[in-house]
Amino acid sequence: MSDHLNAPELAKEFTGRTALVTGAASGIGLAVAERLAAGGAAVVLADHNAEGARAAADKLVADGARAAATPRVDVTDPTSVESAVSFTVDTFGSLDLAVNNAGIAGPTQPTGEHDIDAWNEVIATNLSGVFHCLRHELPVMVAQGTGAIVNVASILGTNGFVGSPAYVAAKHGVVGLTKTAALEYATQGVRINAVGPGFIDTPLLADASDAERDQLVALHPQGRFGSSREVAELIVFLLSDRASFIQGSYHLVDGGYSAQ
Repeated sequence: MSDHLNAPELAKEFTGRTALVTGAASGIGLAVAERLAAGGAAVVLADHNAEGARAAADKLVADGARAAATPRVDVTDPTSVESAVSFTVDTFGSLDLAVNNAGIAGPTQPTGEHDIDAWNEVIATNLSGVFHCLRHELPVMVAQGTGAIVNVASILGTNGFVGSPAYVAAKHGVVGLTKTAALEYATQGVRINAVGPGFIDTPLLADASDAERDQLVALHPQGRFGSSREVAELIVFLLSDRASFIQGSYHLVDGGYSAQ
């Protein structure tokens, strides 16, 4: 690996590599899939919204990329995740990069009143879903002797947030899971890191009222929401050889939220 990559090299730095992105039908996942495809990777898009993932993959292919969508993936179901990993390897021959991004917001309720079914759903999706992905991605990468994984946590993986006990607990868990797995696989050629986005203008905020959006924007010193593309750039950097000595770390992209 050269010490410095020039612009043409950066443009196709993922040529010959295959990436699996969960939650790829929209938002951060879609932005990551698009950015990886632009960098030369073959990209597999996985989502519970199979139609959305397929439409996104078709557009990437029409634009000249190598891309495919899995059948519907439910990250709460380890068998479904295993099928997505197998699909990736069967379709493109390897699994070199993975972005475990699928997640849900859950209801806004204080801890003492939080709906138990909603708690279980958020934990199953946002935390156990990441574990299921790691559980099936890691053996493939270890067998290859190489791989890079980014788990999408949240700024709420380091802060609390009133009314979101399940989401906050799950995202804290993702950070801890990332650090543990990174230690376990550091000598086996696999890098594992996490990102912590602030509030990003994605479909997860679609139901927020104007007043709620204004309140959330005010939490960020830059005075705006982040964009999916801004988060994707950080994720793609962590997946790249440029981040070859970054292991088990948690990187915030939050417009100053955590600096206050």
